[in-house]
Amino acid sequence: MRPGRPHKSGMTRLLLLLALALSCRCCPDKCLCTSETVKCQNQGLVKIPPSLPAKTKSLFVTGNRIAEINDSSFPTRLENLAEMYLSGNEMEDVLAGAFKNLPNLVQLDLSNNIIQNFSESAFPDDSKLQFLNLSRSLNNYTTLDFFVHANLPNLTSLDLSNNDLLFLPDGMFKGLPSLTTLNLRNSSLIMFQSVDENEALLALRHLDLRDNHLKNLPAATMVDFGLRLDLRVQLAGNPWRCNCFISDLLAWLKNSTQVVDARELTCADPEAVRDRPLLQVQQSQLKCSSDMEGVLETSYVFLGLVLALIGVIFLLVLYLNRKGIKRWMYNIRDACRDHMEGYHYRYEINSDPRLANLSINSDV
Repeated sequence: MRPGRPHKSGMTRLLLLLALALSCRCCPDKCLCTSETVKCQNQGLVKIPPSLPAKTKSLFVTGNRIAEINDSSFPTRLENLAEMYLSGNEMEDVLAGAFKNLPNLVQLDLSNNIIQNFSESAFPDDSKLQFLNLSRSLNNYTTLDFFVHANLPNLTSLDLSNNDLLFLPDGMFKGLPSLTTLNLRNSSLIMFQSVDENEALLALRHLDLRDNHLKNLPAATMVDFGLRLDLRVQLAGNPWRCNCFISDLLAWLKNSTQVVDARELTCADPEAVRDRPLLQVQQSQLKCSSDMEGVLETSYVFLGLVLALIGVIFLLVLYLNRKGIKRWMYNIRDACRDHMEGYHYRYEINSDPRLANLSINSDV
């Protein structure tokens, strides 16, 4: 029995060392690690480094070539990971279960990627995420559809700036009840509807709509803004069209303090007020009559062209059927001539009694 004890003791030590190594999970290759931070930057990585230290609180994996993250990207549960930066990785897909083993993730930076597919199941149901940065990562608004069904009850800040969105999907905010800051600057938006959809975004305090393609704001949106007294909006850098349809926006700007950069708003057209600060434009200068005249003039020109085209077609039809029309006119002429001769003959009979009696006798 005694000879076996050293063997057992050696095996026990080996197992303890192995368990200690697994629990420690030393710094991954091509990464730099401090006590709670791991940095794997500009190393040409194609996937998230495996075996991250369990005590990692901040993870930087930026400037690599990680095309996707999925449910195997973080195979072990990282209870302490709170901040993760994955910007500049040429990432295209964020698949289901990608963050399921990161229960305490609070801040996520996915900026400067080319995300085409973002699964609504990427985050766990009890996600604690508060800050999400998707700046310079989206090519169209359809990528935002995952927000419609995603459950992010603790998200307070969402950065969607510098994207090519054009529109925002209907209902994308209903799963974000805690959102206070929404950055949509330079996102190519051509319209922004009321944010009050199904009582969403009740906590919103900061809305950045600068440098988009907005020409006006719907009246319902301004009413909604007005009901949120703590909301502050930024609208500079948009090509505002200063005609009579913008009169409601002008009145709202002059009577509200919610637009913090109201003095920076300028008119893009018409030419008479171009580059003029919107607050310096008078209601009497917001012309629509000239616009309507232009529309009517265009309509008249179009109508004239249509009538001219109809006339040309009619003349062409006449030319192609000239022989038939000529024959038809000859027939009408002959019919009229026969009718007139018959009428003239009857007139002569009625005017001459002898011919009348002769006619009566011939009838008998």
